[in-house]
Amino acid sequence: MANVTVIGAQWGDEGKGKIVDWLASRADAVVRFQGGHNAGHTLVIDGKVFKLSLLPSGIVSGTLSIIGNGVVLDPWALQSEVEKLEAQGVSISDDNFAIADNCPLILPMHRDLDGLREAAAGSGKIGTTGRGIGPAYEDKVGRRAIRVCDLAHLDSLDPQLDRLCAHHDALRAGFDQPPVDRSALLEELREIAPFVMRFAQPVWKRLKKVKRAGAKILFEGAQGVLLDVDHGTYPFVTSSNTVSGTAASGSGLGPNSTGFVLGIVKAYTTRVGSGPFPTELDDMDGQTLGERGHEFGVVTGRKRRCGWFDAVIVRQSCAISGVTGIALTKVDVLDGFETVKICTGYRLRGKVYDYLPAHAADQAAVEPIYEEMEGWQQTTAGARSWADLPANAIKYIQRVQELIETPVALVSTSPERDDTILVRDPFMD
Repeated sequence: MANVTVIGAQWGDEGKGKIVDWLASRADAVVRFQGGHNAGHTLVIDGKVFKLSLLPSGIVSGTLSIIGNGVVLDPWALQSEVEKLEAQGVSISDDNFAIADNCPLILPMHRDLDGLREAAAGSGKIGTTGRGIGPAYEDKVGRRAIRVCDLAHLDSLDPQLDRLCAHHDALRAGFDQPPVDRSALLEELREIAPFVMRFAQPVWKRLKKVKRAGAKILFEGAQGVLLDVDHGTYPFVTSSNTVSGTAASGSGLGPNSTGFVLGIVKAYTTRVGSGPFPTELDDMDGQTLGERGHEFGVVTGRKRRCGWFDAVIVRQSCAISGVTGIALTKVDVLDGFETVKICTGYRLRGKVYDYLPAHAADQAAVEPIYEEMEGWQQTTAGARSWADLPANAIKYIQRVQELIETPVALVSTSPERDDTILVRDPFMD
C-alpha cells in the first residue's frame, strides 16, 4: 500500500476537495501540509454540501485529520469552521483531529497588514485573500512568530511579543496606524487557547506511529503549483511552497513517506485574482465555462477567470512536482461545445516556447498556440466507467495525458464523490 500526496497542478480550484474526500474514505490519516484558510474545498456527499478552508477534507468522512506544521493557523477561523461542521453533524474531537504544536499562528495584526498593503498597492496589487497568510509566513521565517505551543505559555510571552511588535509597529506607523494593542492580543489568545490546545500535539510522533502500523496516509496540499512561491507566476503567488516536496517538511515525515503524487487537473483552466493567464477567454466560451463550472472562489466568492486547457503549464507543474498521475476533474463542463481547444505552446516575440518563462512581463506577453479538437454533444456527467464516456471525450482525455506527459489516474465527472472513473489506484501503486 502506498501513501498519496495530492497537489493542484494549475492555479488552485482544480477540484481537490472532492478527490481528497474520495481518497480520504480509503485512507487512515489525512494531513494538510501548507497554506492556511485561504484554501477553499467544497465536498458534496449524498447531496449535502460541506465547505472547508482549513480543516483537512478527511474530517467529513471521520478519517484522522491533521494540520501539519507547514500550515499557518488562524485559531479563530478554525473555531468557526469546526462549529459550522459540527452543526452539520460532523463529529470533531481529539480522536480524529490534531494540530501540530509547532504550527505558527495567524494573528489579527497579520490580517491588518495584509489589507493595508493591498489597499496601498494600486496597480501592484497581488490579489490576496486578505486573511493574513503572507504576513504570518513572513513572521515565521523572520523568527518572531507566535506558535500553537506558545498558547500554553502565555505568561512568559513578553520577549516574543517584543520582537513581533517591534516589527509590526514600525510597519503600522508607515500606514498611519496605531501600535499593536498587546493587552488586547493577549486577552484574545487567552480566550482561544483552551479550544486550540485540546487538539495540539507533536503530530510528527503521531504520524510516525500511523506509518509504522502500515496505515495509508494522504497528504493534502492547498492552492496549486502555479501559485508556489518559487515555481509559480511570481509575484502573483501564495506565500508557501505548494509543490509535492513540501509534504515532507510540512508534516514532519520524511520524503520517503510521500508516496504516489496525484496532481489534480481541471479539464479547462481557471484563476482567481491578479496575474498572467495565457489561455484566458473574455468571450462567450469563457462565460459558458464559468457558468457551467460554477466558478466562484469558495473562500472569497470572487468570480474565477476561465480559459481553455493549457497543457504547457500543466506539463511544467507535473515535472516540477514529480507527479505520478493526474486526476482530471470537471470534464462534464466541456459537454456540448462544438469544438474544444488545448494550448500546446506559446509564442513570444517570434519565438515558440514549450514552457512558461519565469519573468512576469514575459508571462503576461505570451500568446497561446492552440490545437483544436471536435467536441461532444452527449453528457459525461455522472460517468463512472470509460464505457459511459462519449468517444470524443475519451480522445480529449487521451490527448491531454499525451501533451502533459503524465498518465490519467482518475477522472471526475461531477461534484458527487462516487462519480469518478478509477484508472489507476494511487493507494495500490
